[in-house]
Amino acid sequence: MTNTLIEQEKRGALGIIRMNRPPVNALGYELRSQIAEAHAAFEADPEIAVTVLTATGRVFSGGADITEFNTGRKHPYLTELITMLEEGQKPVVAIVNGIAFGGGFELVLGCDYIYALPGAKFSFPEIKLGNIPGAGGTQKLPRLAGGPKALELILTGKAIPADEAVALGIAETVAADEAAALARLEKAVTDDLPRRRVRDIVMTGSPDELDAVAEGFLRRSRGAPAEKTALEAVRKAYDTPIDEALAWERDTFQILNATPEARAMRHLFFAEREARKIADLPKDTPQRTVSSVGVVGAGTMGRSIAMCFADAGLPVILVEEAQDRLDAALAAIAKTYEASREKGRISAEEASARMALIKGTITLDDLAAVDLAIEAVFESMAVKCSVFAALDKVCKPGAILATNTSTLDVNRIAAATARPEDVIGLHFFSPAHIMKLLEVVRAEKTAPDVIATAMEIGRRLGKHSVLVGVCDGFAGNRMFINFNREAQILIEEGALPWQVDAVMTRWGLAMGPLAVMDLAGLDIGYHIRQARGPQTPYPFTAADRLFEAGRLGQKSGKGWYLYEDGARRGTPDPEVEELIKAVSKEKGITRRAVSDDEILRRCMWQLVNTGYQIVEEGIAQRVSDLDVIFVNGYGFPRTRGGPMCFARETGLEQVARDIIRYHAEIGPHWKPSALLLEQAGIAKGNV
Repeated sequence: MTNTLIEQEKRGALGIIRMNRPPVNALGYELRSQIAEAHAAFEADPEIAVTVLTATGRVFSGGADITEFNTGRKHPYLTELITMLEEGQKPVVAIVNGIAFGGGFELVLGCDYIYALPGAKFSFPEIKLGNIPGAGGTQKLPRLAGGPKALELILTGKAIPADEAVALGIAETVAADEAAALARLEKAVTDDLPRRRVRDIVMTGSPDELDAVAEGFLRRSRGAPAEKTALEAVRKAYDTPIDEALAWERDTFQILNATPEARAMRHLFFAEREARKIADLPKDTPQRTVSSVGVVGAGTMGRSIAMCFADAGLPVILVEEAQDRLDAALAAIAKTYEASREKGRISAEEASARMALIKGTITLDDLAAVDLAIEAVFESMAVKCSVFAALDKVCKPGAILATNTSTLDVNRIAAATARPEDVIGLHFFSPAHIMKLLEVVRAEKTAPDVIATAMEIGRRLGKHSVLVGVCDGFAGNRMFINFNREAQILIEEGALPWQVDAVMTRWGLAMGPLAVMDLAGLDIGYHIRQARGPQTPYPFTAADRLFEAGRLGQKSGKGWYLYEDGARRGTPDPEVEELIKAVSKEKGITRRAVSDDEILRRCMWQLVNTGYQIVEEGIAQRVSDLDVIFVNGYGFPRTRGGPMCFARETGLEQVARDIIRYHAEIGPHWKPSALLLEQAGIAKGNV
């Protein structure tokens, strides 16, 4: 019998329910209802001894229908469905044919036995949405895998394959296919398969063994509630009656679901998927084949980009002008892979295979056959145009020519070639083999198939591709420059570097803007500002003076902070405070006490106002794309959802009113975005 979202089949003593709600069998109300009805029918059928729950296709269940988190749920809830399975008279066996994530995994744990097929994977990704499993996962997984391993899986959201699930005691076996699983189950039925409810398994061990697992996660969570709550939940598996623990878990899930952190992380979940869509590019736009890559420039960024492609299994030709620099680059790549091997992140075989995919050369002509050539040379328009003119002559027709520039005009770079339609920006973020963002920069003449291919390249590399247009700094850096500029203005007005950094790290950044400048090197920013020419306002005078005094940041032991004996964490330096005060006096600024609240608002609202201007100008497609950029490229905490999400949580009208006031009090660089005013519901005449 076939229903809308399930298929029912009787096979001897087996009553089979196959979920069939493409693409991922999300456990929405309709699917839950039909599973419940089918299970009840098999319970009432005297010919059926065991109910089998599986799915069509390659996915068991991707979990809850996340849209219900915002729109509300209807009975039967997932917890109620699982209770129905557990309270029935007949065993229920899950044959897991693909991913069983989140609620899908919890549905499996509500079954008596779990048979895995080779493609099965199990995961609780709820922590990535600011929550914990809410339908029994925190209580039942510890009963199968043990408390420490269960807590680790809940805190990481890591997916485990079928064979590991068996080794951990989660699954009974790995069957070659569904037919083999059913055959084994039929034999078990003839042997009088007993009930074995996971909820009835007695926990062993002590909750104290969880502390070592949780320590690092709690430290990195920066106060977000989900990690701490996950530890508390798994503790209850040891010493709390399960009905009481399940009720607590269910209520806690709902409480966490309504927190700002969970709302922010759900926002990002949808924003990252929305960013893949290009409004003016049809879904069926063809793509170019990319099976080989060339990278020009073997500096820090070029090496890292080459590793991105090797990690994805693509052969790379790395080009450098001098043999000694090329040899040093290849040695640095090998050292990085070896470090990953030593830390257990990749195997020795994987390290060797990836290294073997990267070939070095000092001859640009060796890129004649590559499908994609990426320039990663010095950030100079003249240098980049020279490289592209050479690539234009060397590369085959149809090859994509990409620049990794972080600020320069991609249109001018494209004009250095006779095929601007093949030119695009691929702005990787450092370190490129780790950071998850790829800004895809569309130039005026970039061909549609090149854009579509570039977006897909990001996906193949495991990155979030975000399409942006051409302007100074594109989206991310244009916003971040203004963020840093405001921090500098605040320092001239009366704040100190360590106060600004403390405010931003308490908000959730891993490092404050001044500490980041020290990490990058004050010489980097100095040379960029010199190349950009005069700017208004220009509040980087103190930063320039620090560079001119030889204070380059961490690498020289002195920058905004003092780094004694090679320390990576700086300490406040009275010399810097005196230098800042002298700059303020020189500019005729009367220093004042600046509150932490003002620092946070001015830095964040500069990001937000600039972001709205970028969308208003058509540089970015949508406001949420900017959150994807800042979380994945600039280390903004996922629990805040990005700067634009934070503004929405604060209230756009309040944000707009603050910006209007700053515009009047501070200066023209605070001119409010018309799009922001519109979305905040403020008429232009009221500004």
